Amino acid sequence: MTVRRPSLRWRVAAALGLGSFLVTSLLAVATWNLASDYMLRQRLQATTRQAEVNLRLVEAAVRTESDGLTELLTGLTTDPDSTIMLFRSGEVLTSGRQVDPGVVPDDLLSLARSGVPARQRLHADGIPVLVVAQPLTTTRGLYVELFPLVQLDRTFRFLSGLLIAGTVLSGLIGMALGSWASRRALRPLSQLTVAASRIAGGDLKARLPDQADPDLAPLATTFNSTADALEQRVLRDARFAGDVSHELRSPLTTMVNAAAVLRRRQAELPGTAGKALGLLTSEVDRFARMVVDLMEISRADQDGDLDAFEPLDVGGLVHGVAGIRLGEDVEIVVDPPSPLVLGDRRRLDRVVGNLIENAECHAGGAVRLAVLRHEGNVRLEVDDAGPGVPGEMRVQVFERFTRGSRAGSRGTGAGSGLGLALVAEHVRRHDGKVWVEDRPGGGARFVVEIPEAAS
Repeated sequence: MTVRRPSLRWRVAAALGLGSFLVTSLLAVATWNLASDYMLRQRLQATTRQAEVNLRLVEAAVRTESDGLTELLTGLTTDPDSTIMLFRSGEVLTSGRQVDPGVVPDDLLSLARSGVPARQRLHADGIPVLVVAQPLTTTRGLYVELFPLVQLDRTFRFLSGLLIAGTVLSGLIGMALGSWASRRALRPLSQLTVAASRIAGGDLKARLPDQADPDLAPLATTFNSTADALEQRVLRDARFAGDVSHELRSPLTTMVNAAAVLRRRQAELPGTAGKALGLLTSEVDRFARMVVDLMEISRADQDGDLDAFEPLDVGGLVHGVAGIRLGEDVEIVVDPPSPLVLGDRRRLDRVVGNLIENAECHAGGAVRLAVLRHEGNVRLEVDDAGPGVPGEMRVQVFERFTRGSRAGSRGTGAGSGLGLALVAEHVRRHDGKVWVEDRPGGGARFVVEIPEAAS
């Protein structure tokens, strides 16, 4: 399975968000290390000075063998979570929060007995504390004080949470800014895509707006110049086809009339001459239809006027065309009430007529016509019971001078190869779509969808 690559806009947004997240993370880590180290160092210095002061008071009491030693130890525990332990002569005097002396590490006590003041952070009965152990200089004993670090621990948790939240928020803001910046940066490319799609769809008047950005102005100018040249080329070709078709009408009319006269005398001509006359008259008829279609094509290419658009009853229009072109055995389905579209009656008459004619030429005639509502559109379906249209030909059949399996054939039923191209052109001018699909039960179904007009 192919993994779909994210769009450029999202890649830019993700890159900026990730970059912002990494930079903020580095700053957060540096801030955490500096702040926590500073606060911890300050706390250690304060507790050490406090322990030294308390130690001198205790030593003075021990040296004088004062009876108020217990009261002194109680007075030195200013915090309800602090604990003082006095190790002397095999006994331990404690004051403050009652803690098992066994929580004090033996290594810490051994280091203090050797005459070196020692400190260590640990948890005593679930509370973070800083243990300060100092030897008594007057007697063999140890003074141990447990300073609570609850407030410092809360400060650390708050700071870490704040830094994590700031880092995540910075990453999200970076993604949002990246998305906004990439959207603005790619807006001209989106406009180019839309304009190119409109031109590919037949709207030769699509242009890019003028760009003030010096990097984008050449692109817009080049694109608009190319579109202008393409439009002029198409209009010249359309005028040429129209002029040629117009000039051919007069001699062609003479040829058609002469062929009609000869056709009435065809029975009087013997074998080969009669067949040659039949071939000649059929080719003249096909040539006449092709000239008419060429004139219609050139007119469609040049005429962009929407003033002829009016509300049209599609059901009535289909019934009108079918009454002339089809027999009574063809099924006609119209959703009630009959849908309306805003369109040009002449063009839509030609759409329905050409689809019916296409079914007659290639599939033995239409078997069903339907006018339905579908997702805000009016859908026209023309079904036939012929061989269908191969998948590789379903786009090509709407191109000019494409006649599918009848390419190269001659005769009255060969067609000009312009009928479906005219259908596609007229439908496009109504902001609609046309395509061919398989008909349930066999055959082809030509589908036209045009936006429905408000009733």
